[in-house]
Amino acid sequence: MTNHLRVALVQHACGDDLAANLDRSLAGIREAAEKGAKLVMLQELHRSRYFPQHENPQLFDLAETIPGPSTELLSQAARETGVVIVASLFERRAPGLHHNTAVVLEADGSIAGTYRKMHIPDDPGFYEKYYFSPGDMGFEPIQTSVGKLGLLVCWDQWFPEAARLMSLAGAEILLYPTAIGWDSRDTVDEQERQRDAWITAQRAHGIANGLPVLSVNRVGHEPDPTDSTPGIDFWGSSFVAGPQGELLALATVNEEEVLVADIDLARSEQVRRIWPYLRDRRIDAYGDLLKLYRD
Repeated sequence: MTNHLRVALVQHACGDDLAANLDRSLAGIREAAEKGAKLVMLQELHRSRYFPQHENPQLFDLAETIPGPSTELLSQAARETGVVIVASLFERRAPGLHHNTAVVLEADGSIAGTYRKMHIPDDPGFYEKYYFSPGDMGFEPIQTSVGKLGLLVCWDQWFPEAARLMSLAGAEILLYPTAIGWDSRDTVDEQERQRDAWITAQRAHGIANGLPVLSVNRVGHEPDPTDSTPGIDFWGSSFVAGPQGELLALATVNEEEVLVADIDLARSEQVRRIWPYLRDRRIDAYGDLLKLYRD
């Protein structure tokens, strides 16, 4: 039994022109559809530069409602191309309440569902806690015409609990829209260790759950508007991995591209039969996972 699905990841740079950024994403969707993709994922916060490099209350003006202007354009693109689209938006839920939200557009243009980023970082150059409230929708996969999507966002990708809970809820694919890069002050060796850890962690989630993994990142240098840091060099490297962690496609570090790969959803069943992690989980002994730390 096979259930082949062609997927695509749209990796591109972002500038100050919001319309130009969205046009890049839409062009990538069209290119992916021409290459036969039925599922297309855009990078985290693809509509703008990565604005959480600093804290500025005026930047809340970037937020929009869902449904809203971007979902309207993406919905039209989904209808025109016949693909399922995963997009990442700065959601304005209410005055003073905002989320880092991924939305899934079905191939007919309807909104299949949303996921609000659960783990929110607060580190130099990544001041997301200032802008985003943590998600309150839990880890629930989104049912689409191409399968049940376990959608997570960026910082979520470092937490095995998130991937596991999506898997336990029936996700067939793990998807990670991302914005991550280097500090140019780090050594080349340190930069490569970070990139390798990022790829390895996500492949490991696929292995531990017997699921394919899709991860998309942006490229290019984005300056820090405050000039207090050198900015971020986003490392691209978008990839598709199979349920044993095997790399099916890997994008470049610094080039814009539409990465296309074929995944076989039926392989998850076969892999889980030979590596039955779900069968052998000791849920009776995992109570301490509900503690922040064991003192």
